[in-house]
Amino acid sequence: MPSPSFPDLVRQIRQRKLAPVYILHGEEGFFIDELYKEFENVIPEGERDFNLYTFYAPEVKAGAIIDACRRYPMMADRQLVLVKEAQAARADEINKLHDYVATANPSTVLVVMFRGERAKGRDLLAAARKYDAVIFESKKPTGRNVDSLITNIVRGKGLNIEPKGLAMLCDYLGTDVSKIYNEIDKLSMVLGAGAMVTPESIERNIGVSKDYNDFELIDAIAGRDMAKAFRILAYFRSNPKNCPAVRTCSNLFSYFASLLTAQFTRDKSPSSLKTALGLKWDIQLNRYTMGMRNYNAYQTIEIISALRVFDANVKGIGSRQDEYDLLHGLLYKILTARGDISF
Repeated sequence: MPSPSFPDLVRQIRQRKLAPVYILHGEEGFFIDELYKEFENVIPEGERDFNLYTFYAPEVKAGAIIDACRRYPMMADRQLVLVKEAQAARADEINKLHDYVATANPSTVLVVMFRGERAKGRDLLAAARKYDAVIFESKKPTGRNVDSLITNIVRGKGLNIEPKGLAMLCDYLGTDVSKIYNEIDKLSMVLGAGAMVTPESIERNIGVSKDYNDFELIDAIAGRDMAKAFRILAYFRSNPKNCPAVRTCSNLFSYFASLLTAQFTRDKSPSSLKTALGLKWDIQLNRYTMGMRNYNAYQTIEIISALRVFDANVKGIGSRQDEYDLLHGLLYKILTARGDISF
């Protein structure tokens, strides 16, 4: 069966539409941790002493897990067997669970969790696919799909979001899934169901300035507006906790890497550019069309090189300067780039 999305899987667990076997694996630990909590809640607290088994895979043999799965629940319809830290167990030991998957006890829900890694055990995975176990891969979001993740979470909380508000959250939260969920939870509690997430509500409740943030900085740089860019830098310098230079560098690198893609995209029509850049709205495209008017590909390549040097310097490699002094120098190099590169 196809792998369910995280929201779909949470919904199925809460509705008690459960499969006999689940395999949870992948790089992003947050989703697996949240699913573990959801599965735990399947068994009422008063029944957990009898019908909930939690094993740590490195400390137990597969035979003990299978024995627990073969038992029947006590005075209940189902029991739950959770196998944690499977990524730390030997692959050949975990693989022994494949025989159980083929003849799983219908009154047991077995959940095997490989946190932070891909699942081990070729035979186990083959049996899971053959016998319709649920396999969920917890993937880390990328810069290209984090906006979709945030949009889905916002909608899942019964909220709507303006495009600029979405861009602000993407720039501020990055790909930190735990932080994304926590901040959107905060917004949902404050704003209430059906509300619109606006730049103003983000500024008020999360602490990101609607006028002085990476989103506005990139717009200023795209338009080669030096005065605005350095006003924003001054704000960053006075608010270092909320405006770390390393995050700004990451967002600038993402912008110029995408700008380079746009510059080398043959079809420059809005629909083609949005497809090439993975964008959904025209407002997202505006900064790239503006950037293409103000920078050529040679200048973009020079800027990307300067960003790499800045990234090393701000981490203490080759420089001991204050990070905002380094950022000041970087912005000047970007805004005055001439496209002087050598191959």
